[in-house]
Amino acid sequence: MITFLRFKIVLLFITLATNCVVAQQESDSIPKKAVPIFENGEAQIVEEFNDSEKWIRHDLWVETEFDTDGDGRMDRMHVSVTRPYQTDEDSLKLPVVYITSPYFAGVAPDVEGGFWDVRHELGEQAKERVHAEVTRTGERPIISNSHINTWVPRGYIVVHSSSPGTGLSQGAPTIGGDNESLAPKAVIDWLCRRIPGYTTPDGNEKVDAYWSTGKVGMTGTSYNGTLPVAAATTGVEGLEAIIPIAPNTSYYHYYRSNGLIRSPGGYLGEDIDVLYDFIHSGDESKRAYNNATVRDKEMKEGMDRITGDYNDFWAGRDYLHDMEPMTAALLMSHGFNDWNVMPEHSYRIYKAAKEKGLSCQLYYHQYGHGGPPPLTMMNRWFTRYLHGIENGVEDDAPVWIVRENDKMSDPTPYDSYPNPKSEPVVLYLSPGAPEHGSMSINKSNTRSQETLVDNFSFEGSSLAKAEITEHRLMYVTSKLKDDVHISGIPSITIRLASSKPAANLSVWLVSLPWKDGKRAKITDNIITRGWADPQNYKSLTKSKPLIPGKFYELTFELQPDDQVIPKGQKIGLMIFSSDREFTLWPDPGTELTIDIDRTTLTLPVVGGVDAFKNAVR
Repeated sequence: MITFLRFKIVLLFITLATNCVVAQQESDSIPKKAVPIFENGEAQIVEEFNDSEKWIRHDLWVETEFDTDGDGRMDRMHVSVTRPYQTDEDSLKLPVVYITSPYFAGVAPDVEGGFWDVRHELGEQAKERVHAEVTRTGERPIISNSHINTWVPRGYIVVHSSSPGTGLSQGAPTIGGDNESLAPKAVIDWLCRRIPGYTTPDGNEKVDAYWSTGKVGMTGTSYNGTLPVAAATTGVEGLEAIIPIAPNTSYYHYYRSNGLIRSPGGYLGEDIDVLYDFIHSGDESKRAYNNATVRDKEMKEGMDRITGDYNDFWAGRDYLHDMEPMTAALLMSHGFNDWNVMPEHSYRIYKAAKEKGLSCQLYYHQYGHGGPPPLTMMNRWFTRYLHGIENGVEDDAPVWIVRENDKMSDPTPYDSYPNPKSEPVVLYLSPGAPEHGSMSINKSNTRSQETLVDNFSFEGSSLAKAEITEHRLMYVTSKLKDDVHISGIPSITIRLASSKPAANLSVWLVSLPWKDGKRAKITDNIITRGWADPQNYKSLTKSKPLIPGKFYELTFELQPDDQVIPKGQKIGLMIFSSDREFTLWPDPGTELTIDIDRTTLTLPVVGGVDAFKNAVR
């Protein structure tokens, strides 16, 4: 009896063990569902997401709340989606990295006369320019492949859309108008499942973003970086984070400078209507209406290439005025030597976001246009705000600056920008034209005036290198015995008289001696620059012709900078009139006379006056 009972117990244990083994084998044979993986606060590449052959790609249209092409129907934006197949097979929901652009469907070709002719007198109207047409490119369902290989394998869905009036998106381009903010807002509303998408631009068959978690981040460079800022200023729910790279945040600051008509670097003669033509790749049948209402009316009446004054047209295209609703976390990136979209564009938005108490970081480098933050920084930003992983990114340094000889991937952390140890140092001038005058912290009452003669024929770099010339005034410090770290926004107060009722005014801050050749770095020569219209000495909104020979005083800022000027160099302030690379080209001969005693340069120097004194001892 006891033996039989033991046998039954043993048999029971054997059966249970066998069942457990079978169950484990069955469990092992069931494939695990792919999910995002995080290490060190960053989303990692997941092999199951990395097979591009299995990605699901499709497109659709999202209806907006505006009609800018005049057809009586709300404009719809063309949207494309790229997502891992697990969003269907496993019902996996993922956050979205969203990129929108006016460039995806092609741009206008360069044509003779397509830019404004800059060779004319100030205050005169240039001859009419040629309007180039865009030939639309691209095929459905793919709008763009940008960013896909970076973010889809890391557990994101990547969405692209074409801006109003470009590609297969309806509407009209407005270059900073309200519809360029509301268009991405509508796409985000669709991604958050608040409004429907449609399979066609004019049908009623709906498309649902069932695979979206409702967490959206945006990024892009230049115009593509402007649009995340535009979307964020709507306060749209679901836009959690943006990473704008070299964004244009004010079209006035892009095409004007302190009342002066000034082109972006590399695009002499460009203006807002030129950019309109450049991107207008939308429906050919709507282009005539768009041209008549936007380019040939609103822009022509508002842009004002005669005075360069600030007005309601330009104010309506300045995102700084629209910051109040913004809630998205901001990681801003820009180059201090970007002379296309200049570094002030990023700083003004970053500063406002910081003052609003938003989560924000600033990444500046020493190069030109473009340049994203390191991938690890972007990854941490999106991981925190889109996936909701508590990776402590809020405790990272708020400012990262790539020092002059460092790699873009190795920025130096700072507590703020400008550097918290930066203090204003006022520098005074002493005469020396047509050679070099001097510049120091000691004020000398020289009762001197010096005159330069405008001549657009000479590039700024030639004037900076010249030992003797009447076409610029140059004031230099003594040779630096220690490095000088400039951090912040230099400004100049200048008292001048013009021989004519209008004149260009250009200011460069340079490091001398000028270095040429292959070994010269972008930081070796130009420190920063600024431009202004003396006619706007009182107000940006109202210029007033100058009385020849009468002195006027104006103060304006140069572009933000953070740069270490190495010992052995001299810091030079160059004052001249027409800047061949940026301004209009009036006939040579205008004379600008500078009152030396009433002209000062204010430099933001880390360590303040004591550090500067020590460097020029």
